[in-house]
Amino acid sequence: LVEYSLVEKKFPKGDMVKAARAKVASLKKTLAKKAKPPAPRTKTAPVRRKVTKPVAVKDIRHWSSKDYTRVVIDLTGPVNYTNRILPEDKKYHKPVRICLDLENTYVPKSFKSSFPIGDGLLQAVRIGQFRKKIVRVVLDTQSLVDYKIFTLEDPFRIVIDALGNHSGTRTPPLKPKVSIPRKIPNASLVQQLGLGIKTIVIDPGHGGRDCGAIGYRRIKEKKVVLAIAKRLKEEIKKRHPHMRVILTRYKDRYISLEERTAIANTRKADLFVSIHANAHRNRRVSGVETFFLNFATDEEAVRVAALENATSRKSISDLQSILHDLMLNSKIAESSNLAYMVQRKLVRRLRSKFRHVRDHGVKQAPFYVLIGAKMPAILVETSYISNPMEAKRLNNSRYQREIAKGIADGIDAYISQIHSLALGS
Repeated sequence: LVEYSLVEKKFPKGDMVKAARAKVASLKKTLAKKAKPPAPRTKTAPVRRKVTKPVAVKDIRHWSSKDYTRVVIDLTGPVNYTNRILPEDKKYHKPVRICLDLENTYVPKSFKSSFPIGDGLLQAVRIGQFRKKIVRVVLDTQSLVDYKIFTLEDPFRIVIDALGNHSGTRTPPLKPKVSIPRKIPNASLVQQLGLGIKTIVIDPGHGGRDCGAIGYRRIKEKKVVLAIAKRLKEEIKKRHPHMRVILTRYKDRYISLEERTAIANTRKADLFVSIHANAHRNRRVSGVETFFLNFATDEEAVRVAALENATSRKSISDLQSILHDLMLNSKIAESSNLAYMVQRKLVRRLRSKFRHVRDHGVKQAPFYVLIGAKMPAILVETSYISNPMEAKRLNNSRYQREIAKGIADGIDAYISQIHSLALGS
């Protein structure tokens, strides 16, 4: 796409311009089909669950910046809930509030009733036993523009993403919807203005008590992906010294999937790249593939998502039923484009150095770690740790370096495309 666009921009009167324009239009149409989000709807109801035993609230966690806050409610089991916006009450000096009622749930006696945040977007999170079997959670807002709520499984938790403006001033009350649809632009404002990529967050999958896949000769996914992530950071910094590159973890420690996305959002990342190693029951399966967030299109994509989400295929199916609302403001087209760039460059580099490198292409699936990312975000399955040959390679520093260089090549190609299109617009 970049090459054909440049032909049109550099040689506007050339004899190949017509053909180049036709090719650009064709490629854009193909990419749009692959990355096109579903038609807008106004509301999707949460999946109703059969709950028999009372569920306890375990914890409330949050990560925040001035215009983004992620709040996570940890529970001992699945619950049904409702949510709505409570308008500002000037008489009693109450701000606009996000209110959740959790059914068949209780708050332990020792549990805190208030969690101060004070980041300019949310003032605090309050929780209490509203009725005998209903727990009410209230998020007091300051500059709320939009919010999204979704659940993650194994263990069950409710995630609230609150989005605000940059000024920190109070905004008009929202209408009581689970999410508010907005038009998805073809490119982010940063891309349109050609401001470039300033911050990249690299996410080495798993860590700590979560070993990820354990492959041939007991090689652990968490170890090899951390090594690759560190090499990728070095490679990017070598090529772009002024770029800020952040890892979600620098050592063998556990980080929840929802925290990884929150790190990228709160650090205002321009790109998010999650590094993983695939696994399969059939040890002969090998190859490289790259994912972006969208509905899974085949059973294999569902299998990989369930593997990396550490959950069941049924949970993936339930998630897909509410995925539409979660993707309304996500960078689907940009993520798809980044995924294609990285996949192509990574396979090309590995094939130039190693034999029998299979290209499984770019796929889409509902990965927990990509949900809610405010920037182009991809997940790279670098190779199959369950395959004896690829497991040995993944544990080898030379192979790790080439993977890092291949991903960096893809990121460079993506950056070049942004600059080229921005300069030509």
